[in-house]
Amino acid sequence: MPAETSTDDPTGAIVAAWRAESARLVGALTRMTRDVDLAEDLAQDALVAALEQWPATGVPANPAAWLMTTAKRRGIDHFRRVENLRRKVAELERASEGEEVEMPDLDAQVDHIEDDVLRLIFLTCHPSLTAESRAALTLRLVGGLTTAEIARGFLASEATMGQRISRAKKTLSAAHAEFELPTGAERTQRLDDVMAVIYLIFNEGYTATAGDSWMRPDLANEAMRLARMLAELAPDEPEVLGLQALLEIQGSRMTARLDEHGVAVLLEAQDRSRWDQLLIRRGLAALQQAELLAARGKPVGKYFLQALIAAQHARAERAEDTNWRRIAALYDVLADAAPGPVVEVNRAVAHGRAFGPDAGLAVLDELDAGELGDSPLVPSVRGDLLERAGLHVRASEAFNEAAARTRNESERAVLHRRAELNLTRVSESG
Repeated sequence: MPAETSTDDPTGAIVAAWRAESARLVGALTRMTRDVDLAEDLAQDALVAALEQWPATGVPANPAAWLMTTAKRRGIDHFRRVENLRRKVAELERASEGEEVEMPDLDAQVDHIEDDVLRLIFLTCHPSLTAESRAALTLRLVGGLTTAEIARGFLASEATMGQRISRAKKTLSAAHAEFELPTGAERTQRLDDVMAVIYLIFNEGYTATAGDSWMRPDLANEAMRLARMLAELAPDEPEVLGLQALLEIQGSRMTARLDEHGVAVLLEAQDRSRWDQLLIRRGLAALQQAELLAARGKPVGKYFLQALIAAQHARAERAEDTNWRRIAALYDVLADAAPGPVVEVNRAVAHGRAFGPDAGLAVLDELDAGELGDSPLVPSVRGDLLERAGLHVRASEAFNEAAARTRNESERAVLHRRAELNLTRVSESG
């Protein structure tokens, strides 16, 4: 749908239109040119033209149509300059006739355009790319973020991120990646890859792996937007709806994860009145849709199950009202459906809350800690369980070990604080 803009603020209108329409624009141009690099260049040309013209001429009635028409005209000009691509000139001219030249209503073409967006998402998550390159390219082409914004989100230099994105495009070209929706088993696999990339982006925004900040809200918010977009494009897939639900519900807590001094606040200590109720409602609505599809026999997986877990927290008005036995049971199911070390660590937390710290430590002891490398996750959870068991010296040691492993300064401060608190308790009891 065209972005809602204000004619009194041309710059704001341009930013809003670009963020809302860039994926559709690049997707349509990629379909026409069969060249993702050229498609992005043409879209950027249209953006530059808007920046030059709209402040002087005013915001057009249909910003999306204006951008599409301008980009197509630039594409026609480009192909006219290249003699051996005259055939594509005719294709582009035919595509333009009666479409955007007269500024038509794009809503009439929404299905076709949305297909272009879905194709673009699948293209950016092509199996020939690494997970990091898929994330960067998705944010660039589908999210409409600048290279500088993506670089800031992943703590890389703009030059490094620019090279990564450029290499990703070249890899797609070398792999002769088709701008067509995959079918059958390949579509299922690629859809899994798409969801994995969106989840990766969200996790990096929700709890940053390195740097001074506990979170990078811009990345988390963009991941939520991408998840909503994917759910609109694939509304009959319960796993896609589960991903949307999971991110919306978890994302609802972001404002409560820092106190007024910018200090990180853990889940059980958060002021739940600060949770974003709109995001919770959206997430629960998406989960309800997913549950209806599951009841009709549609397969579900790890995102749906994690959304069910997140919903348990969202529905508890107070931390002490949380149904930890239900959460532990769901983690048991998740461990069977999608086994992995991170799931086991979270299962240890759930069992520790539901059945006592010894039960959580028993789950943790069965885990091969080497599977998570030097991640602070295992020692931080062990510290929490030992603290709950009253073993404060060992808890302090575990928290200090976790603090030494993390590359996030905010997380390190939290872990050191918990280590010191446990030593204080030892001295007080002695």
